[in-house]
Amino acid sequence: MQKIWNIIKNNTKSVEQFSESLNISPILAKILINRNLTDVKEARDFLFGDISSTFDPFLLKGMDKAVARIKEALNKREHIMVYGDYDVDGISSIALLKIIFRQLGRDVLTYIPNRLEEGYGLNKKAVEFARDKRISLIITADCGIGAIEEVDLANSFGIDVIVTDHHEIKKDKMPEAHSIINPHQAGCAYPFKHLAGVGIAYKLAQALMKKKYYPLEEHLDLVALGTVADIVPQKGENRVFTKLGVARLNETNKAGLKSLISAAGIGKRDISTSDIGYVLGPRINAMGRIGSPDIALNLLLTDNKVEADKLAGILNQENRNRQRIEKEILEEAISMVERDINFKEHRVIVLAKEGWHAGVIGIVSSRIQEKYYRPAILIAIEDDVGKGSARSIDNFNLFNALINSKEYLIDFGGHEAACGLSIYRKDIDKFNEEINKYAKENIKDADLLPKLDIDIDMPLSELNFDLINELELLKPYGPDNPRPVFLSSGIALRNEPKFIARNGFKIWVSSGSVTCEAISFRRELMEVPKAGQTVDIAYSPSINNWQGIDSIQLDLCDIKIRLP
Repeated sequence: MQKIWNIIKNNTKSVEQFSESLNISPILAKILINRNLTDVKEARDFLFGDISSTFDPFLLKGMDKAVARIKEALNKREHIMVYGDYDVDGISSIALLKIIFRQLGRDVLTYIPNRLEEGYGLNKKAVEFARDKRISLIITADCGIGAIEEVDLANSFGIDVIVTDHHEIKKDKMPEAHSIINPHQAGCAYPFKHLAGVGIAYKLAQALMKKKYYPLEEHLDLVALGTVADIVPQKGENRVFTKLGVARLNETNKAGLKSLISAAGIGKRDISTSDIGYVLGPRINAMGRIGSPDIALNLLLTDNKVEADKLAGILNQENRNRQRIEKEILEEAISMVERDINFKEHRVIVLAKEGWHAGVIGIVSSRIQEKYYRPAILIAIEDDVGKGSARSIDNFNLFNALINSKEYLIDFGGHEAACGLSIYRKDIDKFNEEINKYAKENIKDADLLPKLDIDIDMPLSELNFDLINELELLKPYGPDNPRPVFLSSGIALRNEPKFIARNGFKIWVSSGSVTCEAISFRRELMEVPKAGQTVDIAYSPSINNWQGIDSIQLDLCDIKIRLP
């Protein structure tokens, strides 16, 4: 699908100010401004911020009350349960809090719900389990902000609940919890609103360990794991946590992470955010999708290498199973789109089928959204109830769309880009009709064309090693801080493309004195040119080292072939 190329324009004077004040190139200065950094201090923190530039955890509303209750529970030797979500963010949050409680002299009970049997969030079965185990304090991790009835039940049992969550608040009423730590709640003055669940857990850990000599930063590997996997904006505190956490991950002393890195085959290179997002995260997530999330939690907590190797092997196998199931559902979903979807009428793709595995439909909905560039909702039906997972496109707030259609839903949650939902089978057609009606009013024709933002338009001949090395300051990449994209026009192709891997190709391109290799692993997303053609290319530059020799490599984002 051809993308709309949007060359970002900004103020030349601001570029000069950033460049001079930060002693960086005008190109890097322009990219920083493209990331919506508005002043030199903010840009300096973005490039060079460290743990000292993060905020006091007690600025979070509810933190002081939560810490006081936890200290009371510790002093009275009360039974505590940490309850978390079954994804990477939730599991890493639980692992972090369990480690901290061990340091405080207590071992807490943990509970991760089964995705298929219990669903997302705090549930009544878990609250009853806590009562039976004589738990007097439940701490949620990465969930709980919508658990009004469940918290009421806990209160009726004499169980206090501390909610730590980062999700949007969809209801007028919040749970009657002992305390709530969520930067989105009214009256919370915390300056940074975009922490992942594990980021909130880390702030709680900071507050609990305040004035104690304890190297809490050793656990930023877990924070980076959950932050990157949950696809939260890579700016502010998230950027600091990820940057330091990835460095820590490369030197981790956690046996489970070491074994997982080795089992995944990435132990012989520096671990990056891409490795978390595409290699490590999916293996942990696979346990929550189709296996037992407790196995993933045990992996993150174990200090026994033999056990760690065994658990990492299980995660690898479950990930392969997840990939097989995902492939089968994706093929069925594409067939259904081609057969049933009228793109003139349906701005949102809604697909439902009995027998689909509810644990993997989120991944497949992302693939469908990417392939057709429309919001996609996949629903796995079992008996009379469907569990759905939704992914959106730019400029369409999916969370608001579900609020508009809530009369047809049993429940839903999430944010503007991704949501989960449950629905009765009988209401799926009405829901499909209603959300598409809303989409027709809120999605413009132009919104249905994918857009590629381009940071820098410059001749390929100006690309050099010094510039590419300077761009390293922008890492880690992620939402709100994507890899910078360059545009070079009038590029000659030196050879026929060579197809590589399962879905990639590489070509040699030339302009002036610069000749380098350009590569893509997503050839289905762009037109593949032929030797002798002249093209305009959008790309992210990098340095490739082969047998000790460095060379410039272009990671292709898109190609436009010029007519003869």
